[in-house]
Amino acid sequence: MKLKEDMSPLLLQVFRSVIWVYSVITFLPWYLLSGASGSQARAKRVKARSVSGNPAGPYRAVSNQLKLVSLLHEGVDTLDKVFEYAVVHFPQRDCLGTREVLSEEDEIQPNGKVFKKVILGDYNWLSYEDTFHLSQRFGSGLASLGQKPLCNIAIFCETRAEWIIAAQACFMYNFPLVTLYSTLGGAAIAHGLNETEVTHIITSKDLLQSRLKAILMDVPRLKHIILVDKKPTSWPDLPRGIMVHNMAAVQELGSKPENCKPQIPVPSDIAVIMYTSGSTGIPKGVMISHSNIIAGITGMAERIPNLNVSHEYFRLPKHLPTLMAAVPEIMDRIYKNVMTKVEEMSSVQKTLFVLAYNYKMEQLSKGYSTPLCDRLVFRKVRSLLGGNTRMLLSGGAPLSAATQRFMNICFCCPVGQGYGLTETCGAGTISEFSDYSTGRVGAPLVCSEFMLKDWEEGGYFSTDKPNPRGEILIGGPNVTMGYYKNEQKNREDFFVDANGQRWFCTGDIGEFHHDGCLKIIDRKKDLVKLQAGEYVSLGKVEAVLKNCSLIDNICAYANSDESFVIGFVVPNQKQLTVLAEQKGIRGSWEELCNHAEMEKEVLRIITDAAVTGKLERFEIPKKIRLSAEPWTPETGLVTDAFKLKRKELKTHYQDDIERMYGGK
Repeated sequence: MKLKEDMSPLLLQVFRSVIWVYSVITFLPWYLLSGASGSQARAKRVKARSVSGNPAGPYRAVSNQLKLVSLLHEGVDTLDKVFEYAVVHFPQRDCLGTREVLSEEDEIQPNGKVFKKVILGDYNWLSYEDTFHLSQRFGSGLASLGQKPLCNIAIFCETRAEWIIAAQACFMYNFPLVTLYSTLGGAAIAHGLNETEVTHIITSKDLLQSRLKAILMDVPRLKHIILVDKKPTSWPDLPRGIMVHNMAAVQELGSKPENCKPQIPVPSDIAVIMYTSGSTGIPKGVMISHSNIIAGITGMAERIPNLNVSHEYFRLPKHLPTLMAAVPEIMDRIYKNVMTKVEEMSSVQKTLFVLAYNYKMEQLSKGYSTPLCDRLVFRKVRSLLGGNTRMLLSGGAPLSAATQRFMNICFCCPVGQGYGLTETCGAGTISEFSDYSTGRVGAPLVCSEFMLKDWEEGGYFSTDKPNPRGEILIGGPNVTMGYYKNEQKNREDFFVDANGQRWFCTGDIGEFHHDGCLKIIDRKKDLVKLQAGEYVSLGKVEAVLKNCSLIDNICAYANSDESFVIGFVVPNQKQLTVLAEQKGIRGSWEELCNHAEMEKEVLRIITDAAVTGKLERFEIPKKIRLSAEPWTPETGLVTDAFKLKRKELKTHYQDDIERMYGGK
């Protein structure tokens, strides 16, 4: 949406006249030289269509109507071959970069909490060739410690270079790799380790001390712990029979010439058993084959333009990326922080920013770019991500239209939304580089096809007008092998059709637009029927209200025995503090969040935002609870991708639920 232009009508008209003259003078040369007509044509073309002509699908990319694609390079059909291909073609290219921690400082927050602030040095890089040899020696060392091919091995570790080295070693030696989020609780970690019957685990000193040590007695099969740190391996108080090694020692063991050769995997072998972050209960282990991952990579590589050796990919927080992927939670934070800075600008600076923002939004809607605004106004904002970003990718949850358009405008690059799940190797759809529309996730990748299954209870049918709607089913070679030792869930969520194609039932509700792009509109598990019969999509309510600058996070809740929605809100500390000062209310952060008047005022602002966002009357929360504690993966209330854990949130706020519904 446009930003409010708070200036005199006369000055506004003068500015618009100047812009009109500038546009008239520069439009024709720019249009001819920039290739804008081609970009507009690409954006408007049909990108996918139903193979059968049936509105239910299956939908495929127009370039692959006859056959789905599963390989990027002929013969490169397992992950060890993928890495060998990179080593052969780019041996001295930078592969893994690590920044040395120079020092740590305690940074006291306004609410009294102490955060660790790390001071980092420059990147130290390993080439592809270096990484290959380290992985090879580590895999050989693991084999010397008794790790057998086709027997599971676990990794429970923070994201770091050693994680990749260990993973590549496991792919080379055909050790199925069990991955566990480092923020999982003790019971969930023990469940994953016991279910997969691992005897070896790769972890860090910090995680062994803080998470693993307490549950080792509950994992009786575990015999070897390999620490990625260069630390002493003497650990008192560990259960009898467990040996601790460090990574360097295992690599040294693996460098001996008499060691056995690796057992080469085949495409159908399990590469990874990935335990989900558990948004709906105990984590499930998704079995992913080598061929599944390569099919997913193939689909993504075809859709992301010019994805080659000139790209550097980082996930936040890192430095100077050309391609960056982040969950919507991170992009929402960037959006709110920048807009807070805009509010603090002088009136002249703020006016220029707002006018440039609205002008660029108007130009983007026509398919045009704004090089002058980019250079003069948005360069400073763009530099927050290094100034070199060519494309941003969002996935893991819906990205609001306001945040997506903001990132488009201020970071001067396309913002693509993707849709996929662990069960489909993260692959499904990605919006095209030239598509500047918001709220959609793009067309099916060349490795996937989509169908829409009618959901009568929710009122979604493939025959709906103007767009067919229904539960999203994803088929293709990227659809995984199922859940580890969980046949009941496999029967519920996966099936194989008459042609031998494997499908996954996502539980998400989508609609296909006329150009073959998908929009996620609901989720079966998020739909609640109120007492009077109205259906409320909790995810929809949250997506609208999270655009409010006063809200850092929100969970909408509804009970089918009640007639209205309630909400748990993590307020933005800076915005709530300013609001309290305006209302003459003083106190600590916890006291502000527990203050009845503040709760009432925030509810009023939320209601206004809901009306602006065109929520129905019955969708608007009638009561809220302000939470002084942020929801992080460490609290157990959100997943690593910051998805809400509704069951845990309900338990956490049970007393508040009873209070809000009890005092009708």
